Amino acid sequence: MPLSDSPVLADATIPSARSRFPWRRLGKDAFPLVGLVILCALIVTYAFGDGSDFLASLVISACIGTISFCIIDGVRLAVWGESRRPHWLAFGAVIAVGVPAGQIFGARLAGLLLGMELKQLHTLGTTRTSGMLLFTLLATGGVTLYFAGRDRLARAEAAAAQERARAEAVERQALQAQLQLLQAQIEPHMLFNTLANLQGLIAIDPPRAQRMLDQLIQFLRGTLSSSRSQATPLAQEFTLLDAYLGLMAVRMGERLSYSFDLPEPLRTVRIPPMLLQPLVENAIAHGLEPTIAGGHVGIAARREGDLLLLTVTDNGRGPDAGPGKEGTSVGLSNTRERLKALFGERSGVTLDAAPGGGAIARVTLPMPDKHE
Repeated sequence: MPLSDSPVLADATIPSARSRFPWRRLGKDAFPLVGLVILCALIVTYAFGDGSDFLASLVISACIGTISFCIIDGVRLAVWGESRRPHWLAFGAVIAVGVPAGQIFGARLAGLLLGMELKQLHTLGTTRTSGMLLFTLLATGGVTLYFAGRDRLARAEAAAAQERARAEAVERQALQAQLQLLQAQIEPHMLFNTLANLQGLIAIDPPRAQRMLDQLIQFLRGTLSSSRSQATPLAQEFTLLDAYLGLMAVRMGERLSYSFDLPEPLRTVRIPPMLLQPLVENAIAHGLEPTIAGGHVGIAARREGDLLLLTVTDNGRGPDAGPGKEGTSVGLSNTRERLKALFGERSGVTLDAAPGGGAIARVTLPMPDKHE
């Protein structure tokens, strides 16, 4: 029997006839009624009576309380529903009707069940009836305050949950926008470098420039779908790197060799698309291409516990030699930011000197739960 805690008469609209009555909520509200009925029977028997006929007091309290509850809480749920707060004035009128009705009809019903006449409890104007009405009204007021507090807490929890859901949705949208921005920065970075190389070859070796252009077209076709997805299988990522290194081999000729090591169980593991592309590009641009002899690039994947380790190793100049040519430093930093945005502290990117000379870039990220 909740009571309104703020005047919201405008919200007190009657639901449509098609709305279903919340019987489950009515039953849930009835549970505290059991305790209240027992408490009232104890008070009437031992506080106001001589300590005898507890069973009769219990039957009378149950009949009066049940009828009052059904009228008051039933009207509240039918008119205002489960979530809206009833207007205090309208709800007060419901209580003013429900309490006397419960008193009169409950006392009559209890009399029938007990086989005794209880006129002093259902005849208005008598001292006993007035006293019981006051007692019932006080009990109803207590229950109303209890329900009002419970409903206020439930509404606050629902509002907090809704706010958390909204904040999480905003956070996801911001993260997605950040990832798209980072990915959009990587693609032109690779394209600008390749087109610059193609421009140089056109002047000195048109047949190789034509082969490079063909390789570039094949590479772009392969990256078109994966670059717009959120995750790509490792096998597809390695295939794209094969296309990219084939493109670079056209330009460097025998100075460039490369190899892949992808265990069969890891072929279907999904990672962010074009994750290794900037690292391979750095290995060539800063490690191998500035040297006369060129070198080798090895790309490998392996599992270490619940982590996936991806490595790009070259035998070129090494990280201590500094940048092999002028660059924007976008590739490596974007890879770090993408991993941090997606996996947080569970991921990382390092660039160190390789044991046999050259450089080794390591990417660590959590293994996905499922292979798709």
